[in-house]
Amino acid sequence: MAQSFADVPYKGMLRDEIITLKWRKSTRSIGNGQCVEAASLTDGRLVMRDSMNTCGPIILVTQWGWQTFVKGIKDGEFDSV
Repeated sequence: MAQSFADVPYKGMLRDEIITLKWRKSTRSIGNGQCVEAASLTDGRLVMRDSMNTCGPIILVTQWGWQTFVKGIKDGEFDSV
């Protein structure tokens, strides 16, 4: 019997779990298509995705990785990107 799309693990999560996550976008988002959405997992990790490609790849990060990313944004590390 074939597996359904929802039963195929992706980065240790089932696709149904990814779909039902509560995704958040920055309140400073200006709708220019360059936004990232983030969602928290129950184990403390976070996932990020392109808000314009919600069915595309996701990035799985630890809490430390997320805090480092946010600090880099606040410090202007990505301003030239």
